[in-house]
Amino acid sequence: MFLRSIVLRHPRSFYNFGADIMHRNITIDTSPPQARWMKDTLDRSVFHRTVPVLAARVSAAKTASVLKAEAMQGSAHFLTVGIFNRKGSLPPFLTHTSCPRSFLINLRRVPSVIADTEHPRGDNKLVLFRVQQEADLSTDARSYLTSQSAALTTHNIELTYDYWTADDILNVILPEELLDGSPSGFSATGHLAHMNLNNEYLPYKHIIGQVILDKNKRLRTVVNKLDSIDTQFRFFKMELLAGEPDYVVEHNESDCRFKFDFSRVYWNSRLHTEHARLVNMFQPDELVADVFAGVGPFALPAAKKGCAVLANDLNPESYKYLDVNIRDNNVSDRVRASCVDGREFIRHAPRWIAADPLPGYSGPPLSQSQRRAQSRQQSRGFPLPPRPSPRKRISHFVMNLPDSAITFLDAFRGIFAPSSGSGSVIDLQTLYDVMPMVHCHCFTRELERDAAERDIRQRVEEQLGCVLSAENEVGLHLVRSVAPNKDMYCISFRLPRTTAFG
Repeated sequence: MFLRSIVLRHPRSFYNFGADIMHRNITIDTSPPQARWMKDTLDRSVFHRTVPVLAARVSAAKTASVLKAEAMQGSAHFLTVGIFNRKGSLPPFLTHTSCPRSFLINLRRVPSVIADTEHPRGDNKLVLFRVQQEADLSTDARSYLTSQSAALTTHNIELTYDYWTADDILNVILPEELLDGSPSGFSATGHLAHMNLNNEYLPYKHIIGQVILDKNKRLRTVVNKLDSIDTQFRFFKMELLAGEPDYVVEHNESDCRFKFDFSRVYWNSRLHTEHARLVNMFQPDELVADVFAGVGPFALPAAKKGCAVLANDLNPESYKYLDVNIRDNNVSDRVRASCVDGREFIRHAPRWIAADPLPGYSGPPLSQSQRRAQSRQQSRGFPLPPRPSPRKRISHFVMNLPDSAITFLDAFRGIFAPSSGSGSVIDLQTLYDVMPMVHCHCFTRELERDAAERDIRQRVEEQLGCVLSAENEVGLHLVRSVAPNKDMYCISFRLPRTTAFG
């Protein structure tokens, strides 16, 4: 505790204080060289450091004994210097430790035992230590190594650009005043990383993108989202920072495979928990209407579960890849896709599906042995199980367009009212003895839960033309905070009869 207080109050004097309590300060500097002059182009050759360490040349047969020896595991005091902190005062990895195996090297991706390249034909290995001079070893350690006929030497560890992390590299490139928010974070969708760089980092955007690409081998493309959003289809504009201009990605989520053009459709990897939450609410035998389906993050997992789904999106690119994903995930018999305006879809979907229903739920997929048994029974004349009733009643409407979904709720007014058109009349009043649930995503700038609920309910009720009551089973779920003063919610409620039949 005394030592900790000195470090916190007098970080620079700790080196001198350490000399009083230790035989010698033992420091290993593994930080990359400063390169704050870089701005437009990344020069990887600059990042190189030679780190001399003490090594013991021992026979290969003795290396295991040396590694396990008590003398090499004795406690000692060390100062390990990593990347200097953002204000250049105290290294963040500076530690005063008494630890087991403290004399053995412990650098990331540097083995403790290596081949003896100076004597390649001999039967020797080099055991690397985390000290640089013989005097830094304890008396017991030196005595033990002498007893093992170990010859001490210096080995140079060559650290290059590949050794350091993205944070390490960016912390020595970016100006010191920008280091507190060093932008090494990103969201990955397939082979593509998308970043949201603040304005102050834009002069360094291509170097940042290249470092992110270099340090994440599964990536091929790095983009930065721009502030502008497509006004009709709500996908983000973006610019290429590094890598290939290949925006068609394949992404796995909820046991489904999605393919889409990230530059032309809306996709948010941070919503995978919300996708799963809603799908878990659906029963396998239910019918779901996804008003703003995108490329299928709700529709396909629901179909895999057994649900029948009407999936709609106005964006032709989303519809194109939705159709591809339906086929690729083998749910064509359970998902029907459309490309119409959300209001039109809400108003007509109940009649569309009542007139042309989707197949009923026949239970979980049969195993191979169950299919064989069913085939044997059929060959013996046993009747097959009766076909389940087709699904023609919507149980859930999903409205995942948080920026404007609430404004579409007025389309529910009168959707089950008797049709005045000619031809056959579909009795929706009898069909919908149980009203569907509506799950509507939205934003609010009210950060307190009660205030957020009042704000959202007021806007929802205004569009529905009625007040939601206890019988509407209203639920409000905080999805995520999208900005310091902006939260995303999902309000779920049972559609009021007065709205649907009015």
